[in-house]
Amino acid sequence: MVVLELPEPLAVRRTVSLSTAVTDGEIIVQGMRGVRAGSTTEALAVAEQGDVAVLVAPALPPLDRAQPDVVVDARMAKRNLDTSVDDAEVVVALGPGFTAGVDCHAVVETMRGPNLGRVVWTGRAQPDTGTPAELGGRSADRVVRAPVAGAVEWRIAIGDVVSGGEPLGEVGDATIRAPFDGVVRGAIRTGMRVRAGLKIGDVDPRGDPSACWKISDKALAVGSGVLEAVLARSTRRIG
Repeated sequence: MVVLELPEPLAVRRTVSLSTAVTDGEIIVQGMRGVRAGSTTEALAVAEQGDVAVLVAPALPPLDRAQPDVVVDARMAKRNLDTSVDDAEVVVALGPGFTAGVDCHAVVETMRGPNLGRVVWTGRAQPDTGTPAELGGRSADRVVRAPVAGAVEWRIAIGDVVSGGEPLGEVGDATIRAPFDGVVRGAIRTGMRVRAGLKIGDVDPRGDPSACWKISDKALAVGSGVLEAVLARSTRRIG
């Protein structure tokens, strides 16, 4: 398995994101080891050793070998950037912006609710509402966004317990404050230059620091949907 990432990853839940290997060289997420690779050849070698290779490549890179068996578009761009149903034998996309049977073989629902993680074989996922799902009684206000464009400098770390109104850091000259009492579940890498409005952090109102190092229930559900789609398509039970 090879994960493709941006040169400057935008993930805020860095303790459980394989993208952290881009900046740290490697990361272990609940026993799964991600290792940065410098080339497609190195990425394939890492994958063959049983680790997950993380390669900086904003788009599918040219491969020395045959095309990949499976491609998963997990960028959550809410639109199709460049994914084609011809990219691999099995092409799976996450969330809104894709039509199953047209630009991919299957779409996995990413919106919380009764359909989370379900595989869509014809049509599209639910449209983007623009509002994060409720977590611990909080919704949009649990997401920390950059108030202005500039470089992010944190005073806190992921896992810290914070109080409402407490300064978390700065973007440029603007101070970022905790929206309520909770735990810092996510924070984009310090020093990153971001645009105004970009999601740069996440405060969890449930107050459990240990959750910061666990894959979320949503991610597990979506991942299970991807696995279902790959297995079903690969065994020719669907399509």
